[in-house]
Amino acid sequence: MDTPPVPVVIPEPTAGIADLGSPPVTPYYITPPDWNNRRLFSLIWPLVVEQMLIGAMGLVNMVMVGYVGEHAVSGVSLVETITYLFILSFTALATGGAVVASQYIGRGDRKNACLSAHQLIYIIIAVSMFFMILSLIFCRPVLKLVYGVIADDVMQSAQIYFLISAFSFPFIGLYSAAAALFRSMGNSAVTMRTALFVNVINLAGNVLFIFGLGLGTAGAALATLIGRLAAAFILVFLLVRNDSAIISLRGINRINIEPQMIKRILNVGIPSGLETSMFQFGKIIIARIFTAFGTAAIAANAVANVINSLGFMTGSAFGLGLLTVVGQCIGAGDYNGAKRYTKKIISATYIFYLVVNINIFTFRVPLTKLFSLSPEASEMAISFLMLHCISATLFWALAFSLPQALKAAGDARYVMIVAACTMWLLRVSAAYIFAFPLGLGPIGVWLAMGIDFILRSIFFTVRWLRGSWMKKRVI
Repeated sequence: MDTPPVPVVIPEPTAGIADLGSPPVTPYYITPPDWNNRRLFSLIWPLVVEQMLIGAMGLVNMVMVGYVGEHAVSGVSLVETITYLFILSFTALATGGAVVASQYIGRGDRKNACLSAHQLIYIIIAVSMFFMILSLIFCRPVLKLVYGVIADDVMQSAQIYFLISAFSFPFIGLYSAAAALFRSMGNSAVTMRTALFVNVINLAGNVLFIFGLGLGTAGAALATLIGRLAAAFILVFLLVRNDSAIISLRGINRINIEPQMIKRILNVGIPSGLETSMFQFGKIIIARIFTAFGTAAIAANAVANVINSLGFMTGSAFGLGLLTVVGQCIGAGDYNGAKRYTKKIISATYIFYLVVNINIFTFRVPLTKLFSLSPEASEMAISFLMLHCISATLFWALAFSLPQALKAAGDARYVMIVAACTMWLLRVSAAYIFAFPLGLGPIGVWLAMGIDFILRSIFFTVRWLRGSWMKKRVI
């Protein structure tokens, strides 16, 4: 039976936090990291809904772009693969901030939890602005470098979408950071409601710009830009406005750089960023393999990825929950609790992923028909979905959710090394070998992905069971 939580009294803020804009002078109470079933459910179900909404947004975008033509679907998918590389970098930095903040919350140190939040925002703004400027200047060269020779109509669609999307990078960064901070407090309902609101804006924008004004690919990009701007504004505004929250961004405009806190964030954020960036860059190289098989293969791969995102994006919600729960447990020195909650959340991930993939497998044909694909592309997409549903159901949770628990404990470097090795030594190499020398074609790429899932899950499971992560320190 779950024991009731005992409040922890946090001392009044010292001068360090007062410089950032001090909260009320009354003692502050934080529930300790006692994650009973009700608390876990209240944390994770909004994360699941939020990730489903994000996945649905990508699905709706691709469906609507499909009415412009297969070249538009291909162009947008190529850009989204590159854009996702930047998004993962922001998310990784936000993960570093979330881990640090969660551990301070678990320890009961509100002052440093707020301080870490401020430093995270400064880092995110600098990095996202840099990526935005870089993308605006080198848009076409990057597309040519990554994908080589592609059809003119696909290149035109990709370039338009890339240029407009680049302006949204600072907003993606701010949203990622703010959302991570809300989750570190255990408040995932705010990010869920924001995602729902943004979905409505994005849908309305697509209808207006694509169908109403006939802007095609540019219309899809504009709708996405406006949605990302709204999401960032809402979450940052709430963090600045609410002084009484565990974490507040009050006084963020008074820049106060704390090198030691930045170092703590980057000790987790940089390995996480390198891991996700190398992983996504490997996926970009793999996407280039599909360009060798023509527009139909590119479109089929894009559609399969969008549909599968309904599974792995919702599955990632459990990983986000692990970051918060394990982070707070480590901050409080409760390693047994970290093990217990990790086992419980990973088990729930398996059950959820099974349900999602059974539905994708069952309705794979009508789902692919939503995208107005050619018969050749549709047949390939169905094959990709069938293979992925089987491999992901068996191995995805251990390959991608369990590493979040390792990161929350400060073991991000090990996760980075394993992810980089399996991606480059196995998935990329095997994808090329299967597709060309062995003559399996595009399906060989998805087969290599399944093998990658297996090896990642083995390495991360062994690491967790051996307990090496318990020797790591973040704060």
